[in-house]
Amino acid sequence: MKTMIMERIKNKDYHDKIMSAMEAAALIKDGMTIATSGFTPAGYPKAVPKALAERIKREGIDLKINLYTGASVGDELDGELARVGAIKKRLPYQTQSDCRNKINCGEIDYIDMHLSHVSDFVRYGFLSKIDIAIVEAIAITEEGYIIPSTSLGNTPAFIENAELVIIEINTRHPKELEGIHDVYQPLKPPNRIPIPVITPKDRIGETYIKVSPDKIKAIVISDIPDSVKEFPEIDEISQRMADNLIDFLENEVDNKRLPENLLPLQSGVGAVANAVLGGLVKSKFSGLSIYSEVIQDSVLDLIDSDKVNIASGSSLTLSPKGLERFYNNIAKYKDKIILRPQEISNSPEVIRRLGVISMNTAIEVDIYGDVNSTNIMGTKMMNGIGGSGDFTRNAYISIFTTPSTAKGGKISSIVPLVSHCDHTEHDVQVVITEQGVADLRGLSPKEKAKVIINNCAHPDYKDALLEYYSNEMNQCHISHKLNEALSWHYRFLSTGTMKK
Repeated sequence: MKTMIMERIKNKDYHDKIMSAMEAAALIKDGMTIATSGFTPAGYPKAVPKALAERIKREGIDLKINLYTGASVGDELDGELARVGAIKKRLPYQTQSDCRNKINCGEIDYIDMHLSHVSDFVRYGFLSKIDIAIVEAIAITEEGYIIPSTSLGNTPAFIENAELVIIEINTRHPKELEGIHDVYQPLKPPNRIPIPVITPKDRIGETYIKVSPDKIKAIVISDIPDSVKEFPEIDEISQRMADNLIDFLENEVDNKRLPENLLPLQSGVGAVANAVLGGLVKSKFSGLSIYSEVIQDSVLDLIDSDKVNIASGSSLTLSPKGLERFYNNIAKYKDKIILRPQEISNSPEVIRRLGVISMNTAIEVDIYGDVNSTNIMGTKMMNGIGGSGDFTRNAYISIFTTPSTAKGGKISSIVPLVSHCDHTEHDVQVVITEQGVADLRGLSPKEKAKVIINNCAHPDYKDALLEYYSNEMNQCHISHKLNEALSWHYRFLSTGTMKK
């Protein structure tokens, strides 16, 4: 144990700050704002939140906190604290079922934010001050600097702006992870300068996070793994979407709108996004680069197939097998992967300059190209907007993928009017389902409606959509039959059939 501590915590002055997770959790008081590391769900603290939940249950106390993170985190944080009623307010993104259920029944106040905004909102004082930052790390250097683990997220900004810092040293992650991070924080306006990322491979910061020694109040040793899941095998629908994407990209190259090695790629998080991006493995494209938020298993596939030269993201969101694969070949992958703070990975300035091709998933798309990516039936939060807005609004080409139906075919993902709008038709350029591709660039709303219905809608719903978009609607720039549009989903769910 002593040898391990010496290897992981090289600054001897910090050894006196080592304590148990329960002792560290005692520092957290009712009403505090707690900010943590973690990004979809990688590199988040686990031991201290679990201890806090245990303390609440054991002592029967009423303790509630505001919880800020980078993006989604695992059950050890969102789940444990949600189940004991310890979360009063949550931002900016989550995926844990207990947390989601408490949001949707009104027990947790949820702020769904663009991921690129969070660090600045903290820095500018737009949010409540951070009392304690709890961050996962793999080591502390001799200078007292923090070496993060499998994500960066908002960790640098949270540490900089927190009153106190608790560090979880997670020995589950190998020390060889050091060097993969690129820590850079912008200044506040009016002193802010352009972020000097010219290509996805550019390193512009440090491999560690600086912190004032006076802020560090506790160091906890942990070996709990990230709560990640296996990705499902690519199914037929995902494969057809991937094929449609590749056909679209090949056509862009043929028409000289993209270079042969494309432009930097961004892909959202989740099984569908992983499957669609993974489809590029068997494509003719090579020399690719990625400038995204998450590094998923498909990125390792692309690196192994010599398709990708560099992949920049904010977290290693890998399956258990993917993480094992990464660590078994860490020298190889570290040479190809850079992890940045999310205010850099998701920076609109950088996204626009690099000409990123964004590929995100939608819950539903309406006939004019508006996209709902957050709320089921317009009222029930799923996960949040995440970084999709950062990329969609600023992309060279913005693409949304979605299966044409949901709920076993009972619901059409192509609808007359989205029940909640996250991305307006001004920002959505391409829609892809397993049925086909709708290229919306340069089209009027009426033209968009026809190409989306004809190219992307499932055959079982195409006639109903065409009936909705009837001749009288062609007399207006954008027109809706609101009663029909708002009752669209209920119409099919109530009958249990896909027919009119």
